[in-house]
Amino acid sequence: MPVDHDLLGAHRLRSDALSPFGLALHAKDADRPLTDLPVAPLRALVHEHRLLLLRGFAGFADAGGLAAYAERWGEPALWPFGTVLDLVQQRDPADHIFGHSHMPMHWDGMYREHIPEFQIFQCVHAPGSDEGGETIFSDTAAVLADADPDSRALWSRATGTYHREMEYYDSTTRSPVVTAHPVHGTPVIRYHEPTAAAGDAFVNHPDLEFSGPTDESELAELHRSLRAALYDPAHLYAHRWRTGDVLVTDNYTLLHGRNAFTSGAPRHLRRVQILGTPPLSNPGLVR
Repeated sequence: MPVDHDLLGAHRLRSDALSPFGLALHAKDADRPLTDLPVAPLRALVHEHRLLLLRGFAGFADAGGLAAYAERWGEPALWPFGTVLDLVQQRDPADHIFGHSHMPMHWDGMYREHIPEFQIFQCVHAPGSDEGGETIFSDTAAVLADADPDSRALWSRATGTYHREMEYYDSTTRSPVVTAHPVHGTPVIRYHEPTAAAGDAFVNHPDLEFSGPTDESELAELHRSLRAALYDPAHLYAHRWRTGDVLVTDNYTLLHGRNAFTSGAPRHLRRVQILGTPPLSNPGLVR
């Protein structure tokens, strides 16, 4: 049930619980600037709910506006292109991030020197309601809490080694599938979901190897059981974008990906990654 909250001092907002996790805050005054809201309580809500949707607020006129807002949350991760990544389909993409295919579950920063704590997404233009393109998130702490003992034991024995080469890096990283949240130690999953070998629109497959399972049968069960748990409706939130949405997410706990969307659909997101305080050095970076 929607309820009114005075969570943010004088700024009364309507909130809705998202399913199966996350919280939405709606501006009660049309086009209220998001910059009206203090960041500290918003940050606390992301820590509590894993994902925070801010809907109905005045948008940022350009990437510079989002970049300036993101600095209120902490230190933005710096890339060769700056701090704001435009996620929009390219005519001839060199990587799946700029395509329209399904994007497998992964965590941000896995190939970089620092792993960001938060992601801030802004929807510049949403695709049509029947065109797909939902961004998907899985609550890995809940996945582990709900897992049967045999599955959890199998996941805990496994380690993934991942290599990916693209415009912005050529890196290898290695991580146990089950590891600890870097702040409070809650068990979480760090896993890059395998992709189809051929026959789809996926561009630039990463190289994935897994150690720990004793044979091919156990390896297959590792991937089958992880996929079933990560995509279980009890753990998976699929965000259907509306133009103007701002979404802030907990990258230390969640894995995320993307549903495929209709090629040519007007799906345009912007993303900024916010480093932790202090920045979290990537413990798995090999090179």
